[in-house]
Amino acid sequence: MAAFSSADHRWMSEALRLAERGLLSTSPNPRVGCVIVRDHELVGRGWHERAGEAHAEVHALQGAGRLAEGATAYVSLEPCAHHGRTPPCTDALIAAGVRRVVAAMQDPNPAVSGRGLARLSEAGIDTACGLLESQAEALNCGFVSRMRRGRPWLRVKLATSLDGRTALANGQSQWITGTEARADGHRWRARSCAVLTGVGTVLADDPQLTVRAVRTYRQPIRVVVDSQLRTPPAARVLEAGRTLVYCAEGTPERIAALQARGAEVICLPDESGRRVDLWSMLRSLADLGINEVLSEAGATLNGALVAAGCVDELVVYQAPMLLGHLARAGLELPAFANLQEAGRWQLTDVRQIGSDLRVILAAMPD
Repeated sequence: MAAFSSADHRWMSEALRLAERGLLSTSPNPRVGCVIVRDHELVGRGWHERAGEAHAEVHALQGAGRLAEGATAYVSLEPCAHHGRTPPCTDALIAAGVRRVVAAMQDPNPAVSGRGLARLSEAGIDTACGLLESQAEALNCGFVSRMRRGRPWLRVKLATSLDGRTALANGQSQWITGTEARADGHRWRARSCAVLTGVGTVLADDPQLTVRAVRTYRQPIRVVVDSQLRTPPAARVLEAGRTLVYCAEGTPERIAALQARGAEVICLPDESGRRVDLWSMLRSLADLGINEVLSEAGATLNGALVAAGCVDELVVYQAPMLLGHLARAGLELPAFANLQEAGRWQLTDVRQIGSDLRVILAAMPD
Protein backbone atom coordinates (compact mmCIF):
# COMPACT_ATOMS: atom_id res chain seq x y z
CA MET A 1 0.00 0.00 0.00
CA ALA A 2 1.21 3.49 -0.81
CA ALA A 3 2.46 5.76 1.96
CA PHE A 4 0.02 8.59 2.61
CA SER A 5 0.79 11.95 4.23
CA SER A 6 -1.19 13.74 6.91
CA ALA A 7 -2.46 16.07 4.18
CA ASP A 8 -3.70 13.06 2.21
CA HIS A 9 -5.63 11.89 5.27
CA ARG A 10 -7.10 15.35 5.77
CA TRP A 11 -8.38 15.67 2.22
CA MET A 12 -9.72 12.13 2.00
CA SER A 13 -11.60 12.70 5.25
CA GLU A 14 -13.21 15.71 3.59
CA ALA A 15 -14.14 13.58 0.56
CA LEU A 16 -15.82 11.07 2.86
CA ARG A 17 -17.74 13.82 4.65
CA LEU A 18 -19.00 15.00 1.28
CA ALA A 19 -19.95 11.44 0.29
CA GLU A 20 -22.11 11.19 3.40
CA ARG A 21 -24.30 13.99 2.07
CA GLY A 22 -25.69 11.48 -0.40
CA LEU A 23 -26.65 9.08 2.37
CA LEU A 24 -30.38 9.31 1.66
CA SER A 25 -30.43 9.90 -2.07
CA THR A 26 -27.92 7.96 -4.20
CA SER A 27 -29.47 4.46 -4.13
CA PRO A 28 -28.84 2.16 -5.94
CA ASN A 29 -25.54 3.92 -6.63
CA PRO A 30 -22.80 4.26 -3.99
CA ARG A 31 -22.24 7.41 -1.93
CA VAL A 32 -19.15 9.15 -3.30
CA GLY A 33 -17.36 12.39 -2.48
CA CYS A 34 -14.46 14.14 -4.24
CA VAL A 35 -12.18 17.08 -3.52
CA ILE A 36 -9.66 18.71 -5.87
CA VAL A 37 -6.53 20.10 -4.19
CA ARG A 38 -3.86 22.26 -5.79
CA ASP A 39 -0.86 23.76 -3.99
CA HIS A 40 -2.32 22.63 -0.64
CA GLU A 41 -5.56 24.54 -1.29
CA LEU A 42 -9.05 23.14 -1.88
CA VAL A 43 -10.14 24.29 -5.35
CA GLY A 44 -13.11 21.99 -6.07
CA ARG A 45 -15.52 19.74 -4.21
CA GLY A 46 -18.52 17.61 -5.03
CA TRP A 47 -20.53 14.57 -4.17
CA HIS A 48 -22.86 12.21 -5.98
CA GLU A 49 -26.30 13.56 -5.18
CA ARG A 50 -28.77 11.30 -7.00
CA ALA A 51 -28.67 8.23 -9.22
CA GLY A 52 -28.61 9.20 -12.88
CA GLU A 53 -27.08 12.61 -12.19
CA ALA A 54 -23.45 13.75 -12.36
CA HIS A 55 -20.91 11.90 -10.26
CA ALA A 56 -18.83 13.46 -7.50
CA GLU A 57 -15.75 13.94 -9.71
CA VAL A 58 -17.71 15.93 -12.29
CA HIS A 59 -19.11 18.30 -9.66
CA ALA A 60 -15.64 18.79 -8.15
CA LEU A 61 -14.01 19.43 -11.53
CA GLN A 62 -16.69 21.95 -12.44
CA GLY A 63 -15.92 23.81 -9.22
CA ALA A 64 -12.18 23.72 -9.83
CA GLY A 65 -12.29 24.83 -13.45
CA ARG A 66 -8.82 25.44 -14.88
CA LEU A 67 -7.28 25.03 -11.43
CA ALA A 68 -7.79 21.27 -11.78
CA GLU A 69 -4.77 21.09 -14.09
CA GLY A 70 -1.84 19.69 -12.13
CA ALA A 71 -4.00 19.13 -9.05
CA THR A 72 -4.71 16.06 -6.93
CA ALA A 73 -8.17 14.52 -6.82
CA TYR A 74 -9.22 12.66 -3.68
CA VAL A 75 -12.17 10.34 -4.33
CA SER A 76 -13.89 8.06 -1.82
CA LEU A 77 -14.41 5.39 -4.52
CA GLU A 78 -12.37 4.46 -7.58
CA PRO A 79 -13.50 6.64 -10.53
CA CYS A 80 -15.65 4.82 -13.04
CA ALA A 81 -14.22 3.91 -16.45
CA HIS A 82 -17.41 2.71 -18.11
CA HIS A 83 -20.42 4.33 -19.73
CA GLY A 84 -23.55 4.07 -17.60
CA ARG A 85 -26.20 6.73 -17.29
CA THR A 86 -23.30 9.22 -17.23
CA PRO A 87 -19.92 9.27 -19.07
CA PRO A 88 -16.79 7.79 -17.44
CA CYS A 89 -15.32 9.95 -14.68
CA THR A 90 -11.84 8.81 -15.71
CA ASP A 91 -12.25 10.65 -19.00
CA ALA A 92 -13.24 13.84 -17.20
CA LEU A 93 -10.23 13.64 -14.87
CA ILE A 94 -7.85 13.02 -17.77
CA ALA A 95 -9.31 15.86 -19.82
CA ALA A 96 -8.98 18.23 -16.85
CA GLY A 97 -5.26 17.47 -16.58
CA VAL A 98 -5.13 16.34 -12.96
CA ARG A 99 -1.71 15.10 -11.90
CA ARG A 100 -2.66 12.61 -9.19
CA VAL A 101 -5.74 10.65 -8.12
CA VAL A 102 -6.11 9.07 -4.67
CA ALA A 103 -9.03 6.66 -4.13
CA ALA A 104 -10.17 5.38 -0.77
CA MET A 105 -11.15 2.00 -2.23
CA GLN A 106 -11.50 0.12 -5.49
CA ASP A 107 -14.93 -0.29 -7.00
CA PRO A 108 -16.28 -3.52 -5.42
CA ASN A 109 -18.03 -4.48 -8.65
CA PRO A 110 -15.84 -7.37 -9.87
CA ALA A 111 -16.68 -6.52 -13.48
CA VAL A 112 -15.09 -3.06 -13.25
CA SER A 113 -12.83 -3.12 -10.18
CA GLY A 114 -9.39 -1.68 -10.96
CA ARG A 115 -10.29 -0.54 -14.48
CA GLY A 116 -10.69 3.08 -13.47
CA LEU A 117 -7.31 3.34 -11.78
CA ALA A 118 -5.67 1.44 -14.64
CA ARG A 119 -7.16 3.84 -17.17
CA LEU A 120 -5.80 6.82 -15.24
CA SER A 121 -2.35 5.24 -14.94
CA GLU A 122 -2.27 4.57 -18.68
CA ALA A 123 -2.91 8.28 -19.19
CA GLY A 124 0.16 9.15 -17.11
CA ILE A 125 -1.67 10.11 -13.91
CA ASP A 126 -0.20 9.03 -10.58
CA THR A 127 -2.70 6.84 -8.72
CA ALA A 128 -2.97 5.48 -5.20
CA CYS A 129 -5.66 3.49 -3.45
CA GLY A 130 -6.53 2.31 0.07
CA LEU A 131 -6.55 5.55 2.07
CA LEU A 132 -9.27 5.35 4.78
CA GLU A 133 -10.58 2.26 3.03
CA SER A 134 -12.50 0.86 6.01
CA GLN A 135 -14.37 4.14 6.47
CA ALA A 136 -15.24 4.22 2.79
CA GLU A 137 -16.52 0.63 2.88
CA ALA A 138 -18.62 1.34 5.99
CA LEU A 139 -20.27 4.29 4.25
CA ASN A 140 -21.28 2.01 1.38
CA CYS A 141 -21.77 -1.25 3.28
CA GLY A 142 -24.88 -2.10 1.25
CA PHE A 143 -23.35 -1.42 -2.15
CA VAL A 144 -20.24 -3.38 -1.18
CA SER A 145 -22.38 -6.26 0.09
CA ARG A 146 -24.45 -6.39 -3.09
CA MET A 147 -21.38 -6.37 -5.32
CA ARG A 148 -19.24 -8.81 -3.34
CA ARG A 149 -21.80 -11.13 -1.72
CA GLY A 150 -24.75 -10.84 -4.06
CA ARG A 151 -27.10 -9.73 -1.29
CA PRO A 152 -27.99 -6.49 0.49
CA TRP A 153 -26.74 -5.41 3.90
CA LEU A 154 -29.49 -6.43 6.32
CA ARG A 155 -30.05 -4.34 9.43
CA VAL A 156 -32.59 -5.30 12.13
CA LYS A 157 -34.11 -2.53 14.24
CA LEU A 158 -35.54 -3.28 17.68
CA ALA A 159 -37.18 -1.03 20.27
CA THR A 160 -37.05 -2.73 23.65
CA SER A 161 -37.21 -2.27 27.38
CA LEU A 162 -34.05 -2.74 29.43
CA ASP A 163 -34.98 -6.40 29.85
CA GLY A 164 -35.29 -6.92 26.10
CA ARG A 165 -39.08 -6.84 25.75
CA THR A 166 -40.82 -5.21 22.80
CA ALA A 167 -44.45 -5.20 23.96
CA LEU A 168 -46.68 -6.07 26.88
CA ALA A 169 -48.31 -9.50 26.98
CA ASN A 170 -51.47 -7.93 25.52
CA GLY A 171 -49.48 -6.58 22.56
CA GLN A 172 -49.32 -2.91 23.61
CA SER A 173 -46.04 -1.37 22.43
CA GLN A 174 -46.78 2.28 21.60
CA TRP A 175 -44.63 3.80 22.70
CA ILE A 176 -41.78 2.06 24.48
CA THR A 177 -39.20 4.52 23.18
CA GLY A 178 -39.41 8.31 23.05
CA THR A 179 -39.96 10.69 20.15
CA GLU A 180 -36.22 11.29 19.61
CA ALA A 181 -35.50 7.58 19.26
CA ARG A 182 -38.43 7.12 16.88
CA ALA A 183 -37.19 9.99 14.72
CA ASP A 184 -33.75 8.40 14.69
CA GLY A 185 -35.37 5.18 13.53
CA HIS A 186 -36.90 7.07 10.61
CA ARG A 187 -33.41 8.22 9.62
CA TRP A 188 -32.41 4.56 9.33
CA ARG A 189 -35.49 4.03 7.16
CA ALA A 190 -34.55 6.98 4.99
CA ARG A 191 -31.06 5.66 4.24
CA SER A 192 -32.38 2.18 3.46
CA CYS A 193 -33.41 1.03 0.00
CA ALA A 194 -36.11 -1.21 1.46
CA VAL A 195 -37.97 -1.72 4.74
CA LEU A 196 -38.83 -5.33 5.56
CA THR A 197 -41.59 -6.68 7.75
CA GLY A 198 -43.66 -9.82 8.24
CA VAL A 199 -47.34 -10.46 7.68
CA GLY A 200 -47.82 -10.76 11.45
CA THR A 201 -46.83 -7.12 11.88
CA VAL A 202 -49.06 -6.11 8.96
CA LEU A 203 -52.07 -7.85 10.53
CA ALA A 204 -51.40 -6.59 14.07
CA ASP A 205 -50.28 -2.99 13.43
CA ASP A 206 -51.19 -2.13 9.81
CA PRO A 207 -48.00 -0.05 9.42
CA GLN A 208 -47.20 2.28 6.52
CA LEU A 209 -43.41 1.76 6.77
CA THR A 210 -42.77 5.14 5.16
CA VAL A 211 -40.33 7.85 6.18
CA ARG A 212 -42.23 10.63 7.93
CA ALA A 213 -40.16 12.03 10.80
CA VAL A 214 -37.29 13.28 8.62
CA ARG A 215 -37.07 14.94 5.22
CA THR A 216 -36.12 12.53 2.47
CA TYR A 217 -35.66 12.56 -1.30
CA ARG A 218 -37.31 9.17 -1.80
CA GLN A 219 -39.31 6.55 0.04
CA PRO A 220 -37.88 3.06 0.52
CA ILE A 221 -39.48 0.05 -1.10
CA ARG A 222 -41.70 -1.89 1.32
CA VAL A 223 -41.14 -5.66 1.53
CA VAL A 224 -43.54 -8.07 3.23
CA VAL A 225 -42.69 -11.69 4.03
CA ASP A 226 -46.05 -13.44 3.82
CA SER A 227 -45.74 -17.19 3.31
CA GLN A 228 -49.46 -17.89 2.85
CA LEU A 229 -50.49 -14.51 1.37
CA ARG A 230 -52.58 -13.32 4.30
CA THR A 231 -51.88 -9.62 3.64
CA PRO A 232 -55.24 -7.80 3.34
CA PRO A 233 -55.63 -5.89 0.07
CA ALA A 234 -56.61 -2.85 2.16
CA ALA A 235 -53.36 -2.89 4.18
CA ARG A 236 -51.67 0.51 4.39
CA VAL A 237 -48.34 -0.98 3.39
CA LEU A 238 -49.81 -1.39 -0.11
CA GLU A 239 -50.59 2.30 -0.46
CA ALA A 240 -48.50 4.82 -2.45
CA GLY A 241 -45.09 3.49 -3.40
CA ARG A 242 -43.63 0.17 -4.44
CA THR A 243 -44.38 -2.90 -2.33
CA LEU A 244 -43.01 -6.42 -2.78
CA VAL A 245 -44.76 -9.40 -1.19
CA TYR A 246 -42.70 -12.60 -0.92
CA CYS A 247 -44.70 -15.77 -0.42
CA ALA A 248 -44.28 -19.54 -0.36
CA GLU A 249 -47.68 -20.30 -1.81
CA GLY A 250 -50.94 -18.54 -2.53
CA THR A 251 -54.12 -18.93 -4.50
CA PRO A 252 -54.48 -17.13 -7.84
CA GLU A 253 -57.31 -15.11 -6.29
CA ARG A 254 -55.13 -13.80 -3.45
CA ILE A 255 -52.28 -13.02 -5.82
CA ALA A 256 -54.62 -11.14 -8.14
CA ALA A 257 -56.12 -9.17 -5.25
CA LEU A 258 -52.72 -7.94 -4.10
CA GLN A 259 -51.57 -7.22 -7.64
CA ALA A 260 -54.72 -5.16 -8.17
CA ARG A 261 -53.49 -2.95 -5.30
CA GLY A 262 -50.12 -2.50 -7.04
CA ALA A 263 -48.12 -5.09 -5.09
CA GLU A 264 -45.53 -7.28 -6.79
CA VAL A 265 -45.97 -10.87 -5.61
CA ILE A 266 -42.88 -13.08 -5.72
CA CYS A 267 -43.10 -16.77 -4.81
CA LEU A 268 -39.88 -18.16 -3.29
CA PRO A 269 -40.67 -21.23 -1.16
CA ASP A 270 -38.03 -22.98 0.91
CA GLU A 271 -37.50 -26.76 0.81
CA SER A 272 -40.58 -27.35 2.96
CA GLY A 273 -42.73 -25.34 0.59
CA ARG A 274 -44.42 -23.65 3.54
CA ARG A 275 -42.09 -20.74 4.26
CA VAL A 276 -40.28 -18.11 2.25
CA ASP A 277 -36.64 -18.92 1.48
CA LEU A 278 -34.99 -15.96 3.20
CA TRP A 279 -31.64 -16.28 1.45
CA SER A 280 -33.31 -16.45 -1.96
CA MET A 281 -35.33 -13.38 -1.02
CA LEU A 282 -32.16 -11.42 -0.22
CA ARG A 283 -30.58 -12.45 -3.51
CA SER A 284 -33.77 -11.40 -5.27
CA LEU A 285 -33.60 -7.98 -3.61
CA ALA A 286 -29.98 -7.61 -4.70
CA ASP A 287 -31.02 -8.33 -8.28
CA LEU A 288 -33.43 -5.40 -7.94
CA GLY A 289 -30.58 -3.05 -6.97
CA ILE A 290 -31.36 -3.01 -3.24
CA ASN A 291 -28.27 -2.11 -1.20
CA GLU A 292 -29.52 -1.76 2.38
CA VAL A 293 -32.55 -3.41 3.98
CA LEU A 294 -34.00 -2.38 7.35
CA SER A 295 -36.09 -5.04 9.07
CA GLU A 296 -38.86 -3.67 11.27
CA ALA A 297 -40.56 -6.94 11.92
CA GLY A 298 -41.89 -8.97 14.81
CA ALA A 299 -40.17 -11.59 16.89
CA THR A 300 -40.90 -14.44 14.47
CA LEU A 301 -39.38 -12.98 11.30
CA ASN A 302 -36.54 -11.19 13.07
CA GLY A 303 -35.69 -14.38 14.92
CA ALA A 304 -35.77 -16.39 11.69
CA LEU A 305 -33.44 -13.89 10.01
CA VAL A 306 -30.97 -14.03 12.90
CA ALA A 307 -31.14 -17.83 13.14
CA ALA A 308 -30.50 -18.15 9.40
CA GLY A 309 -27.41 -15.93 9.63
CA CYS A 310 -28.90 -13.28 7.34
CA VAL A 311 -28.45 -10.31 9.68
CA ASP A 312 -25.40 -8.05 9.38
CA GLU A 313 -26.27 -5.45 11.99
CA LEU A 314 -28.60 -4.82 14.93
CA VAL A 315 -29.86 -1.35 15.87
CA VAL A 316 -31.40 -1.63 19.33
CA TYR A 317 -33.16 1.21 21.14
CA GLN A 318 -33.48 0.52 24.85
CA ALA A 319 -35.99 2.48 26.91
CA PRO A 320 -35.39 3.01 30.66
CA MET A 321 -38.19 0.71 31.75
CA LEU A 322 -38.69 -2.92 32.77
CA LEU A 323 -41.61 -4.91 31.35
CA GLY A 324 -41.03 -8.28 33.01
CA HIS A 325 -40.83 -11.88 31.85
CA LEU A 326 -44.47 -12.07 30.73
CA ALA A 327 -43.97 -9.31 28.17
CA ARG A 328 -43.17 -10.19 24.57
CA ALA A 329 -39.60 -10.81 23.48
CA GLY A 330 -38.04 -9.13 20.46
CA LEU A 331 -36.63 -12.30 18.89
CA GLU A 332 -37.88 -15.86 18.71
CA LEU A 333 -34.76 -18.01 18.63
CA PRO A 334 -34.24 -21.75 19.03
CA ALA A 335 -33.21 -23.06 22.42
CA PHE A 336 -29.43 -23.26 22.76
CA ALA A 337 -27.65 -26.14 24.48
CA ASN A 338 -24.71 -23.95 25.45
CA LEU A 339 -23.56 -20.33 25.28
CA GLN A 340 -21.21 -21.00 22.38
CA GLU A 341 -24.20 -21.78 20.14
CA ALA A 342 -25.71 -18.39 20.88
CA GLY A 343 -22.77 -16.53 19.38
CA ARG A 344 -21.70 -12.98 20.08
CA TRP A 345 -22.10 -9.63 18.37
CA GLN A 346 -19.53 -6.89 18.03
CA LEU A 347 -20.47 -3.63 19.75
CA THR A 348 -19.82 -0.77 17.33
CA ASP A 349 -21.67 2.23 18.77
CA VAL A 350 -23.50 3.23 21.94
CA ARG A 351 -25.13 6.62 22.46
CA GLN A 352 -28.06 8.26 24.18
CA ILE A 353 -30.93 9.35 21.94
CA GLY A 354 -33.30 11.48 23.99
CA SER A 355 -34.13 9.46 27.08
CA ASP A 356 -33.28 6.14 25.40
CA LEU A 357 -30.09 4.26 24.64
CA ARG A 358 -29.16 3.26 21.08
CA VAL A 359 -26.85 0.26 20.74
CA ILE A 360 -25.48 -0.83 17.35
CA LEU A 361 -23.97 -4.29 16.97
CA ALA A 362 -22.40 -6.00 14.00
CA ALA A 363 -22.44 -9.71 13.26
CA MET A 364 -19.11 -11.35 14.01
CA PRO A 365 -17.33 -12.64 10.91
CA ASP A 366 -17.44 -16.37 10.33
